[in-house]
Amino acid sequence: DLPQYHRGFGFASRGGTGTGWWMVDWPDADEHFTMGVQRLTRIATGEPRHLRLTDPRLFDHPWIYATQTGWWGLTDAETARLREYLLRGGFIVVDDFWGPEQWEVFRRTMERVLPDSPILDLAQSDSVMHVLYDIREKDRTFIPGTRHLRRGPGGSIIVEQPEGTSPAWRAMYDDKRRMVVAVNFNTDVGDAWEYADWPEYPEAMTTLAYRFGINYLIYSMTH
Repeated sequence: DLPQYHRGFGFASRGGTGTGWWMVDWPDADEHFTMGVQRLTRIATGEPRHLRLTDPRLFDHPWIYATQTGWWGLTDAETARLREYLLRGGFIVVDDFWGPEQWEVFRRTMERVLPDSPILDLAQSDSVMHVLYDIREKDRTFIPGTRHLRRGPGGSIIVEQPEGTSPAWRAMYDDKRRMVVAVNFNTDVGDAWEYADWPEYPEAMTTLAYRFGINYLIYSMTH
């Protein structure tokens, strides 16, 4: 489920209408990931939803995904609601934000949401890395957005990682050491879901993105 958040500008998705940073990969990423979950697991996901953080129906959904969180500007009400959601057992995955400026926006926001919880590098031994798929250290690779793909000789696809970026997989935990925030930084898992039906997008990257997403989802429902 995709939370809408306060900030009324940005880019539209390829399949959606309207604007706003929250909807960059919507609805294709949501729909493709949902189909993958239904095919690869026994989880009954229902239809994907997008809700405002202040919508009381948020508490009906144990797992939410937010993109472009390097640009979000949460109101006090949204900050309080996200804190309540996480402390009551919710789980959020944040994705597709880049560089020190966007990191600082995200860091300051999460300092307001969970002031006593640091953002930590995800340990390879963390159970979220092994709860279904065994995600190895070498799998913590750059997952490109379509803007990072170029055509090479003979029509081959070349992945160009943005200069000065390094993918990071981080997390925040509650006071019981349960992960409540999964952080995909300097990487674009959402595009790998969104373009799963696009022949030019690297299949190996889509496969990896599904493994990360499904591990996050199963972890959130079993911990």
